[in-house]
Amino acid sequence: MNARGALGRYGEDVAVRKLAESGMTVLERNWRCRAGEIDIVAAHGDAVVVCEVKTRRESAYEHPMAAVTPRKAERLRRLAERWLADRWLASHDGPPEGGVRIDLVGVLLPRRGAPVVEHVRGVA
Repeated sequence: MNARGALGRYGEDVAVRKLAESGMTVLERNWRCRAGEIDIVAAHGDAVVVCEVKTRRESAYEHPMAAVTPRKAERLRRLAERWLADRWLASHDGPPEGGVRIDLVGVLLPRRGAPVVEHVRGVA
């Protein structure tokens, strides 16, 4: 794994802990299909939550939240639909009662100290 991959994996590990602390249950990590990848799929009550995780070092050019453009948000919506069709509906009778939500978790790594985690719900 290269340095970028290790940084992303670390950020996802931090995000999983943050989501669990907020009452979510992680259902799947790094789900892939031809159209792309979902970082984290979680359950929050009756809802399914697709989470995009963006990790940046403090000195990076842009804030992690700035990395999700309208184009990326549309791609996440398509991936969420595909995940539901491939994974959820195989073991459930219908869509999640609480619907599907797309969240963003930004992880900012300062030069010193603990990561700063920002969780924004319903970004797309």
